[in-house]
Amino acid sequence: MRLRPIDLAREHGLSTQAVRNYEDAGILPSAERSPSGYRVYAPRHAAALRAFLALIPAHGYATAGAIMRAVNGDAVEEALRLIDESHTQLADDRRTLEDVEEALRDLAPPSEPEPGVTFIGPLARRLGIRPATLRKWERAGLVVPQRDPRTGYRVYTSADVRDVLLAHQLRRGGHGLEQIARVLERVRTAGGPEPLQATLREWHDRLTARGRAMLAGAAALDTYLGSRHT
Repeated sequence: MRLRPIDLAREHGLSTQAVRNYEDAGILPSAERSPSGYRVYAPRHAAALRAFLALIPAHGYATAGAIMRAVNGDAVEEALRLIDESHTQLADDRRTLEDVEEALRDLAPPSEPEPGVTFIGPLARRLGIRPATLRKWERAGLVVPQRDPRTGYRVYTSADVRDVLLAHQLRRGGHGLEQIARVLERVRTAGGPEPLQATLREWHDRLTARGRAMLAGAAALDTYLGSRHT
């Protein structure tokens, strides 16, 4: 079956220029040319385009393109390695979400009210860490306490203490400072752990959607692999 660029484009609401660009980028295999120089596509090109578009929600545009270029270059093992990396990242994201939820549960209101402010020494002793660790977290942007205008001492508010406790839990779970900083920003944006529950549900939904997209992308890619020599 001979297909034109417009045939591939119409199926997905694309322009014919986009189809040509995908071919030039190696996402589609090279087309044959008619005697007059026009591109002539085959069903395998349509399968390649379906696979690429299905891979984007699962792996992102750049990785999806790299997967297709690897397949079209007969480097299927490289394509599978890229897919494995995405699955590993998704698994890491799931573990991070689970650790965040566990850490937030550990931040349940204490039986006795917390003092309004505290200082670096007492807070470090409470966590069993060195004050230098809290200063390191401050340099990394995890928690930035105010300074007492008279003494210059760091002053941790109740919100700062909450963030330090959450950071401490996540560090014990093996998470890096940059990753923790992003989580704490979510907490601050949500206004605390309680409103963050809606964000956590959205996080769950995104991970589920990405997992299902990986299944759809894998199916489309498998179909393309089976059509490459037909």
